[in-house]
Amino acid sequence: MSKWFVISLFLYFPEDKSEYIPAAITSLVFLIGAVLTMRYIIKVSKREAQKAKEHEQAIMKQMNDTKENS
Repeated sequence: MSKWFVISLFLYFPEDKSEYIPAAITSLVFLIGAVLTMRYIIKVSKREAQKAKEHEQAIMKQMNDTKENS
């Protein structure tokens, strides 16, 4: 009996289904924000990976030039 009372405090299913609209809009806004943030992070990550690869190639070329001149 007490379990049912405790669970019923957290569960609320309104009779008027229009009360779901603000929750759906809020969920949609946060979902879109999460997707855009994820895409931005991936884009920045790829850009940084490309910079690191170019930097690594420059260092390797410099090391090879130094070895050839020795």
